Amino acid sequence: MTAEPIIRVEDVFAGYEGNAIQEHLTFDIARGEVFGILGGSGCGKSTLMKHMIGLNPPVSGRILIGGDDIVTAEGEVLERIRRRFGVMYQSGALFGSMTLLENVRLPLEVYTELPDEAIDLVARMKLELVGLEGFTGHLPAELSGGMQKRAGIARAMALDPSILFLDEPSSGLDPITAASLDATIRRLADSLGVTFVIVTHDLGSIFVATDRVILLDRRAKGIIAEGDPRKLRDESDDPRVRAFFRREAEIATA
Repeated sequence: MTAEPIIRVEDVFAGYEGNAIQEHLTFDIARGEVFGILGGSGCGKSTLMKHMIGLNPPVSGRILIGGDDIVTAEGEVLERIRRRFGVMYQSGALFGSMTLLENVRLPLEVYTELPDEAIDLVARMKLELVGLEGFTGHLPAELSGGMQKRAGIARAMALDPSILFLDEPSSGLDPITAASLDATIRRLADSLGVTFVIVTHDLGSIFVATDRVILLDRRAKGIIAEGDPRKLRDESDDPRVRAFFRREAEIATA
């Protein structure tokens, strides 16, 4: 019997103020999977992620996180759902006036009643998981872009969520740094069993880090491909899919 998906998106119309960018989005994400949300600029990838984390409601549809609909949840139920996931935004979103250790400690200070020594220990462990144990006293501005992204992942993991959402994690990074970050994501997924949902258009990251993807298309206003990105690249007969995965210019059709 197939396990219940940890995330289920059901007939979602993604957009704002009644204006749908994407329509009839339906897909599942399995527990422990590294799942990619792909597409060209302006297709609604980040908008969909904002719906999935409850930041903005979709035009319509349901988004189930562990069986609970985050679209309609309120109060304590919504707070309980949000405790199941962590988020790393594109910029890393670290507080510039705080050290890395202080940044990772912050969610623990706000949402737990752990003693100070335990908070310190957990924060150091999270930084160690992403290879930053030697930089606890550094400010974000003192670090490279890749290190800031890894610190953002460490903070997103502070409360031991079962799901991590990453918005364009390799954006702005050179190829070597991006590859190192991809390897970190893959290692964390494999060793901790955390489910990753990654919004990206970086082909290197897609083929290395993700198990399965959906490809959104702006003109089609929907999902035009779903599955293993390597198979989609090599086997799809859809010219739009080939154009994306092979970085080919699409031929205009009437």
